Amino acid sequence: MPIMTIHIPKIEVLSGRERRRRWPTAEKLAIVQETYEPDVTVSIVERRHGIQLTQLFAWRKLAAQGALTATASQEEVVPASEYRARQNQVKELQRLLGGVHPVSPDKSASLI
Repeated sequence: MPIMTIHIPKIEVLSGRERRRRWPTAEKLAIVQETYEPDVTVSIVERRHGIQLTQLFAWRKLAAQGALTATASQEEVVPASEYRARQNQVKELQRLLGGVHPVSPDKSASLI
């Protein structure tokens, strides 16, 4: 009778208020990179790390869009709505001061 090997997944118990695991950006990128290695399937990687397949595909999509590397720089990220509000404030100040030339978007961020 052949002996069967059983793979028991690693279980992580989260205590306290936090119910979801927080993955550092560098770790997400490393896991995503594993999925592109030869002879490795996405299913193997997701089982190895104990994450859901849909989560891994979402990370792959973000990585393809450059979203994971943008936040890996550890720079502060500002929501687009807040950025637009600050741009409007700059425009209003320019209007009130009168005759001030518009500031390019990349320089307006440093003024705020």
